[in-house]
Amino acid sequence: MSVPLVRLFPLDLLKGFVAVGRRMSITQAADDLCLTQSAVSRQIRALEDQLQVRLFVRQHRGVAFTPEGERLFRSADGAVQQLQDVAAELRKRDGRQPVTVTASIGVAGLWLLPRLGSLQRRHPQLDVRLSASNQISDLRADGIDLAIRYCPASAAPSHAIRLFDETIAPVANPSLGVGRLASAEALADLPLLEFDDPRPWLHWRNWLGAQGYRHASRRGMLRFNQYDQMIHAALAGQGVALGRLELIRALIDGGQLSVIASAGAAMPSPNAFWLIHATETPRDDVRHVADWIAEEAAAVRSGAAPAAAGRPG
Repeated sequence: MSVPLVRLFPLDLLKGFVAVGRRMSITQAADDLCLTQSAVSRQIRALEDQLQVRLFVRQHRGVAFTPEGERLFRSADGAVQQLQDVAAELRKRDGRQPVTVTASIGVAGLWLLPRLGSLQRRHPQLDVRLSASNQISDLRADGIDLAIRYCPASAAPSHAIRLFDETIAPVANPSLGVGRLASAEALADLPLLEFDDPRPWLHWRNWLGAQGYRHASRRGMLRFNQYDQMIHAALAGQGVALGRLELIRALIDGGQLSVIASAGAAMPSPNAFWLIHATETPRDDVRHVADWIAEEAAAVRSGAAPAAAGRPG
C-alpha cells in the first residue's frame, strides 16, 4: 500500500539522497548541488528521520548504502533521471539550451580554449559551456553533452570518436637557447619541469631512461599538479617540459615553444584523446559543436610533427 501523498517526505530531500548515491561521496554531492557538506548531511539525516531507517554508513573514504538505502536508490535514481530528462526537454521550448563540454583542466586550457574563437565565428548563435575538471563525470546525470577523454583504446567506450594520438618530446621557450642539444645528458643538465601525474610516460625519468640516460636532473625539478601550469612555466622560460605535442601544437606553430632536438626522438604515448556523446541522438547544437571538435582534431592529425622532434642531423 502506498504512502498518502500528504505524508510523503519532501522531494528536495530526495535530490540530496540521489546526489550522494550517485557519487558515494557527500563532498562530491555537495559540489554537484552547489551546497555545503553540512547542508547535504542534514538532508540525509532528515530523510532518514522521515523514513525511520538508516540509508548510508560512513566509511574511511565516502559512504556506503545500507540495504534500505540501496533499495530506495534503485527507485529514486531512475525517477530523478526521468525528471531531469523531462525538465531538459521542456526548457528547450523556452529558449536555446547551452551545449556543455567537459575536458580535463589541461585539455580545456591548452587545446579547447585557444580554438573557441573559430567555433563562435562559425556558429555565433550557439551557447557553449566549458566544464574543466579532472574528475570523470556521469554525462547524463551531470547535464553534460560532450566529453573529451584521455585513455587507451581498450578503455574508450564503443561509440567514442578518436580525435588524435599523443606524442611526447621536450619543449622550451626559444629564449633559453636550447633548440638543439648533443645528447640526453646535456638535456638533463637543464632545469626540468615535471608534471606530477601517475602515468609514467609523462615523467622525465621515463623519457630520459628511454634515451639511455637514467639519472635525474642535477638541478632538481620544478613540479606541477596541473599540466597547463607546467606549460605556462615553460612559456615563461623557467625550464624544459615534456610537451604533449598534439595538445600544444598551436604554441609550437606560433613559435612560443620549440621542440628540442636531442639524442632522442619524440615518443608515442599509449593513450589517445576521444570525443564522447552523452546520447546517441544529440540535438542539432550538440552536433554542431561535435563536428567542430572533430574538424579541429583532424587538423591536428594532419599536421606533421616538427622536424626538431627527430634526431639532429
